Amino acid sequence: MVVSTVLKSHPVGVSNEEFRAAMSRLAAGVVLVTAREGELGEGGPAAEDVGMTATAFMSVSLDPPLVLVSLREGSRMDDLLAEKPRWGVSVLAEGQRQIAGRFAMKGRISDRLLFGDIPYVRGTESGALLIGGALATLECETEQRVEAGDHTLVVGRVLTASVPSADGGPLLYFKGRYRQLG
Repeated sequence: MVVSTVLKSHPVGVSNEEFRAAMSRLAAGVVLVTAREGELGEGGPAAEDVGMTATAFMSVSLDPPLVLVSLREGSRMDDLLAEKPRWGVSVLAEGQRQIAGRFAMKGRISDRLLFGDIPYVRGTESGALLIGGALATLECETEQRVEAGDHTLVVGRVLTASVPSADGGPLLYFKGRYRQLG
């Protein structure tokens, strides 16, 4: 029996599956983007910390210091960063695969519970959580948002940068799995 796979093609001819397979061959560093969702007014719910695993993160400029993160349009983090201009980034170390997996899950439990047993400090400029043991941490302020297909590219000015842990290698994402160098 022959099973036919229907590939969703775009006008230029590449299917979603072909594009995804090709891009899975590009190794990417893994970061946790964090922000603090503000209180909703008197009597409303308290502020909540929100996190999202990202692999589409990069340095853009040295002068001024700018970074870029790509967020799925309409995601909780996309909506939050549209309202809150300051956010944090923790560059995850190879031993932080579990953290990346927690914040990449769809339909997950509340972020408050996910942060429960993770060491962190609260950023002085953004109020966002910065993960302990990360290779580097940044606090950013949104400079620009660009709609790009089904994603939003958020360019942020780096307000603070630190290298709290110089030990170990980076956590990478390659061919659909978390990996480490070597």
